[in-house]
Amino acid sequence: MSDLIYQLKDLKVSFPDLSQKPLLGAAPRTQVLKGLTFDVAKGDVLGIVGGSGSGKSTLGRTMIRLLEPDSGSVLFEGSEIAHMNEDDLRPLRKKFQMIFQDPMSSLNPRRQVGGIIAGPMRLQGFDNLSARVNEALEMVGLPKTFTNRYPHELSGGQRQRVGIARAIALRPDFILADEIVSGLDVSSQAQVLNLLEQLVRDLGLTLAFVSHDLSVIRRLCSRILVLHQGEIVENALTANLFSNPQADYTRTLLDAIPLPDPNQVWE
Repeated sequence: MSDLIYQLKDLKVSFPDLSQKPLLGAAPRTQVLKGLTFDVAKGDVLGIVGGSGSGKSTLGRTMIRLLEPDSGSVLFEGSEIAHMNEDDLRPLRKKFQMIFQDPMSSLNPRRQVGGIIAGPMRLQGFDNLSARVNEALEMVGLPKTFTNRYPHELSGGQRQRVGIARAIALRPDFILADEIVSGLDVSSQAQVLNLLEQLVRDLGLTLAFVSHDLSVIRRLCSRILVLHQGEIVENALTANLFSNPQADYTRTLLDAIPLPDPNQVWE
């Protein structure tokens, strides 16, 4: 059996540029991902980093088929999903899940926490939902009493934990975490990162962590993919990237990270 969970080849994604749409006819398309090719090994924690507009969130959403690429190949556990129809995709969706950046907008404000976590499991035909919800809450460090709370009654860090619980409740093989700590204070960020590290170990997860912050990526990820204007400029082990970056753009990102000591350098 292959030790690769993802194999992506020549992946291209574009979007219509509505600002350039003529009075008659279709809008021209802007290329966002320009032929990306890389693999993800099972058990990897892959950091996807780049500036605004680099294509990192588009890449993540294409990997879990929230977006369909223009062309190219996306093999997930050996199955080609790039252009798979929704009926065939549905059984696979429990195997790849997403934790969203803003938990307040991704959690239904009209539903209690228990219903939010149980919803995807119900769609996938899981049984013993109450026990599974309680187990998921325990795994993210929240008490069972939270099943009766609404999202607005929780702190930002607690809401993000509910989002994580919803994702892991399906016991997926792969999770995409898209800028999930960017809206949290430093203390909550550290707690969420510690939680993710523990879940990766305990559940054997493969994780892709999308961020613009290389200091967060360094803490969590084993490998880093650096995107710039829709292209891969560097794909390296985390330690190698920080000690010996190969691309000028990577050096620019590293130079932008504030260090505690102004005379300190990355080691």
